[in-house]
Amino acid sequence: MKRSTGENRRSRALIFLLVLFLALVAAGAGWFRWVYLQIERYANQDQAARSDAICVFGAAEYDGRPSPVFRARLDHALELYQSGIAPLIITLGGAGGDEYSEGSVGREYLMSRGVPEQAIIAETESRNTEESARRVAVIARANGLRRLVIVSDGTHLFRIHAICAADGLDVLTSPRPQAVTDDKSLETERLAHEILSYTFWRLHLH
Repeated sequence: MKRSTGENRRSRALIFLLVLFLALVAAGAGWFRWVYLQIERYANQDQAARSDAICVFGAAEYDGRPSPVFRARLDHALELYQSGIAPLIITLGGAGGDEYSEGSVGREYLMSRGVPEQAIIAETESRNTEESARRVAVIARANGLRRLVIVSDGTHLFRIHAICAADGLDVLTSPRPQAVTDDKSLETERLAHEILSYTFWRLHLH
């Protein structure tokens, strides 16, 4: 028995929708894989070279003390500073829910390790990665800084680099070393967060 014209149209429409759905799934999978590969590439290379400043992106602080993750970032920045990579360190991050800010905690920690106060700029207002990157741009232009080394966790660096580059900054990235005590179970969560955050930023959905 021949199918009616209406049935043929519905069948063709369903096939079209199925093909469109599969194409979107394939495109999405391809996009997420590309972002993942970029994150991994930045996480596994250290670009640190002579620059005007080292920028340390903030992480949690506990009652005026840097968390283990933040301390690892600060220690890495300190090593770069001591090796002559740059004469200035910028610590970034606003209040973490108490009277302290990540930027000021970072400054105090570095000063306790021997970095002169005049060699540190503490940014204490930003609340997230994008705000920190924008404030880096403001600080760089106000102080005539042309080239910056960005320090953070490896999985964080691709997104930071992209945001800074979009603001016209010349930045290099340098991941803090992975500690033996780092919780590996959080790695997948971090990657998923960075993939989605970068995607939302590119789509202007942040």
